[in-house]
Amino acid sequence: MKATSTPFLLALILFVSSWAISPIATAQSVAYKALLFTLYDSDFPVLKPDQITDLSKFQVLDTREKEEFAVSHLKGANWVGYDTFSMNNVAALDKNKPVLVYCTVGARSQEIGKKLKEAGFKQVFNLYGGLIEWANEDKPIFHEGYRTYQVHTYSKSWGIWLNKGEKVY
Repeated sequence: MKATSTPFLLALILFVSSWAISPIATAQSVAYKALLFTLYDSDFPVLKPDQITDLSKFQVLDTREKEEFAVSHLKGANWVGYDTFSMNNVAALDKNKPVLVYCTVGARSQEIGKKLKEAGFKQVFNLYGGLIEWANEDKPIFHEGYRTYQVHTYSKSWGIWLNKGEKVY
């Protein structure tokens, strides 16, 4: 083999290996989007992580269970729960200020968001893809005031969608 063909072969191997990995990541992304499409109501507003530049503009509500919230959450998030949710949990909130609800993937938070809308909250948004999508987009999550990479993924089956971060069940 000629010395000049070695760089070509190396480049070919790198190209093929990157191509082999890329379709898997793309397929997972497409599959995740398809899953979310089945979970969300088309008439309930969502915001994607890249559409949010400043969380402080929102009243951020974590609609997961307390154990999930204790692992990590969005900065400044207030825990309101899902199974234990009560309108008393949000009595002090301003109904005219935007609210961002989230959970692991966005299904539970959408349900809590609907309850908020029914109670007169004017602007309620569901975080598209939930905490999993937030983490996958390299957005910061926190534990006791410090950035962490741990994400409670609800279960191992939901954990397959987390590409960035440490899965906690």
